[in-house]
Amino acid sequence: MEEGFWFALALTTFAGLSTGLGGIFAFFTKKTDFKFLASALSFSAGVMIYISFVELFDEAREELIEYFGGNMGHFVTVIAFFAGIAVILLIDKLVPDPDNPHHGWKEENVEAIVNESPEDAKMRLAEEEKQELHRVGVMSALAIAIHNFPEGLVTFVAALHDPALGVSIAIAIALHNIPEGVAASIPIYYSSGSRLKAIGYSFTAGLAEPLGALLGYFVFRSFFDELVFGLIFAFVAGIMVFISVDELLPASKKYGEGHREIYAFILGMLIMALTLVVV
Repeated sequence: MEEGFWFALALTTFAGLSTGLGGIFAFFTKKTDFKFLASALSFSAGVMIYISFVELFDEAREELIEYFGGNMGHFVTVIAFFAGIAVILLIDKLVPDPDNPHHGWKEENVEAIVNESPEDAKMRLAEEEKQELHRVGVMSALAIAIHNFPEGLVTFVAALHDPALGVSIAIAIALHNIPEGVAASIPIYYSSGSRLKAIGYSFTAGLAEPLGALLGYFVFRSFFDELVFGLIFAFVAGIMVFISVDELLPASKKYGEGHREIYAFILGMLIMALTLVVV
């Protein structure tokens, strides 16, 4: 095994299993604290955006300039960055929309069903909603697994290339994965009534991260050079920025109250900056 293999794998596993931690936290909190949730989402966005532009993009540019030369290296870095955004955008478009017209049925809709009593209709629709919630949870877990796969590869590759960079990326991804675990586990729990099953789905989605790392390593390790490192770093920087702008910040705004989330965002950047200095 290459030097640093087990350390890189441990970091990747830690980042991935944070998805499962999100599932656990969802069931051991008596009441959802939406202010805290909003601040946590903003904090995660600050961490991810800072590390994407200050560390990943810069590292990618250095590697690609060394490979291609000045202007061309910078140009390829930019192309790889926006390619990451394009790919994660495509993945989001391909994942089925969890919205369903069955949700939000009103009393008059229920009673309008032909040859069915209101009580029977409510029971039937409740069962349909359970099935739909289960589908939403499964699709959320699948979407998380798809997102985690390339994240696992980049965390692993970064840790092999530069352990300090690997630690920073693992922390950023772990913070991002915790609310994802909540998103996957809650629908499964309310559709099945099983906390164990719900947490199991979130942990399983997180396992895509070390799986992506191992598959990428054993399939592509012979190709690892400054070109591949640079392309991967720029590509994942694009992915992380898109996730922050498309998912974390809008959700934070939805559940938050204003300046508290801005402070959390700045704090996330500050802590990641200090981490990069200290590690």
